[in-house]
Amino acid sequence: MKLMIASDIHGSAFYCRQLLDAFEKEKPDKLILLGDILYHGPRNDLPEQYSPKEVIKLLSPLKDRLICVKGNCDTEVDQMVLDFPILSPYCVLFLGGRTVYASHGHIFNKSTPPPLCKNDILINGHTHVPECCETEDGFIYMNAGSVSIPKENSEHQYMIFENDTFLWKELSGRVLRTFTL
Repeated sequence: MKLMIASDIHGSAFYCRQLLDAFEKEKPDKLILLGDILYHGPRNDLPEQYSPKEVIKLLSPLKDRLICVKGNCDTEVDQMVLDFPILSPYCVLFLGGRTVYASHGHIFNKSTPPPLCKNDILINGHTHVPECCETEDGFIYMNAGSVSIPKENSEHQYMIFENDTFLWKELSGRVLRTFTL
């Protein structure tokens, strides 16, 4: 199974289009969105081509291939205009013989993890800063970075999981980082 993992579109039609162009090239089975899909939030500047209604139109045709979790900027009002669920605070996946807990990161994150076993994986967005590390508690922490508002000089990016390997890629497809289970 091939998965694309992305976070923090924040209503940017410009970067959502680029993500979906990458989706077409990558041909994953599913796209996991780690929250903050439509709204930019009060702490962020408006992203390029901020147009939540356009993002809805862009993502809706993929509703059967999306798995979404709720970010701190996602609300029940957003759910009313979307054809796919976004209000679950997390999802649990089983990849490469490991349990993967995917959430936005505003509740469960590297500092305040959910109950995890050694070698389990926690994947977040929220900080807009890509990361991969083994924690003191023995689980692996990953951050997908941000599609539309990257921080700390990081790239506009997404992740791919395939054949027991995670790749962080900029929206053009260039590999930025690799982690193999």
